[in-house]
Amino acid sequence: MSGKSRFGLSAAEKFFGLILLIVGAVSAYFTFTSSDALGPYTGFFGVLSLILAALGFIMIIAKIE
Repeated sequence: MSGKSRFGLSAAEKFFGLILLIVGAVSAYFTFTSSDALGPYTGFFGVLSLILAALGFIMIIAKIE
């Protein structure tokens, strides 16, 4: 695999990781600020949004071999 395509793959992974991190953080914010409307589903959606944020963070710090 050439260095140029490896850079493109790494940049794409970092970009989509950043998008996932932002989406996870925003959804966590809205989940926990509107917990009265969600009722018993607050924990479920909170965990899902934190998983998205963690996955995005892992994609940002991961290194491609």
